[in-house]
Amino acid sequence: MATHKSAEKRARQSVKRAARNVSRRSKVRGAIRAFRETLTGGDKKKAEKALAEATREIRKAASKGVVHARNASRRVSRMVLAFNKLG
Repeated sequence: MATHKSAEKRARQSVKRAARNVSRRSKVRGAIRAFRETLTGGDKKKAEKALAEATREIRKAASKGVVHARNASRRVSRMVLAFNKLG
């Protein structure tokens, strides 16, 4: 438990940032899930739109430090490959 002022402030900041990161990570997961669902549907237009949205969310999370930059790049790359297989 924090016992002095600066440690109490850091604890408060940590709680706030953790909540923010959970929200961002949730948005990323949701966007990826939506992309996978449209991909199985077979509609290329919808899949392209979902891919753009998911890519945007992943890159935003990487820029905020929620996910590592290489992790984000790898996820985007795999999604693009999956989209290209759609034909």
